[in-house]
Amino acid sequence: MRIVVLTTVPSSCTVIGSSTMSSSGRRVWASAVTVVTNNFSLRVRGAMRCDGTSGTGGRECAIENRDRHRVRRMETQNNGRILVAELFGTTVLMLGGPGTAIFSARYLDVGVGVLGVALGFGFSLLIMAYVIGPISGCHINPAVTLGMLLAKKIDTAHAVYAWIGQIIGGVGGAAIIYGIASGKSGFKRGGFAANTWSGDHYGFGAMVVAEVILTALFVVVVLFTTTRKFAPGFGGLVAGLTLTVIHLISIPIDNTSVNPARSLGTALFAERSTGALEQLWAFFVFPLLGAVVGVVLFLVLDDTRLEDTMLAELPGAGELRDLAEKVADTLD
Repeated sequence: MRIVVLTTVPSSCTVIGSSTMSSSGRRVWASAVTVVTNNFSLRVRGAMRCDGTSGTGGRECAIENRDRHRVRRMETQNNGRILVAELFGTTVLMLGGPGTAIFSARYLDVGVGVLGVALGFGFSLLIMAYVIGPISGCHINPAVTLGMLLAKKIDTAHAVYAWIGQIIGGVGGAAIIYGIASGKSGFKRGGFAANTWSGDHYGFGAMVVAEVILTALFVVVVLFTTTRKFAPGFGGLVAGLTLTVIHLISIPIDNTSVNPARSLGTALFAERSTGALEQLWAFFVFPLLGAVVGVVLFLVLDDTRLEDTMLAELPGAGELRDLAEKVADTLD
């Protein structure tokens, strides 16, 4: 059965897809079309025909679809759902990551160890990517959200609501862990899987390098999952594996942050003697700095233009871009 959906595409829309247009510019045929506006996008498998223009300045289009189950309604961005999705996802990340470290890392003097904790973080992100990814993008990390905002993959409202959800989810997840753990006789909070550079860790300098570089790596990977060249459906898997590797590298260095919301939640419940609260500022500053570095690396590796990101608004950004191009030309 063939279903024809008639819709008016406003002049502010962009129609993306392989197509053929007649010399008069009045007819378009495409096997797969995406109609994109500032608020929503609709991808249609089938054919799209545009004939003439409407009285409102738009173009009257007929979208033909052979499968009635694939006809979907256009939905506007729902900031409330974004907040709840990021809150839920960050809570799950806290339970899967720090929760594994607190409950299972040394369970019965054997436990899951560093590998198990790293997998707890990675699997949590992987699962959530496919659950809440269609709703909010599944950042569950303020640094990732900053990178997406700077790269103009999301708008400011999306970022703000995501940050609110992430902070609440990070603190809420830690509170759930504490509520469960405190039920055990003799439980002591200790470090509570918090991030520090002191004690048995590698020191301030090593922490700075690790947080900036590893957060940049993570943001680059996440940004590439949003490009057209990336294999469809594998974004969550790649992001989850990347987060696992990052934790395998840096748990001994500073307990691995790359995520200010995760650091905030655990620091609030760690014992004061560990210095987690006093050192918390660093696990906001350097992951967020790493996000900026990640966006710059993404621009170097991808064909995205500087002008397509918020970095173009920074003083001297254009000059640095021109200098980099001259260096690249010289090397060629």
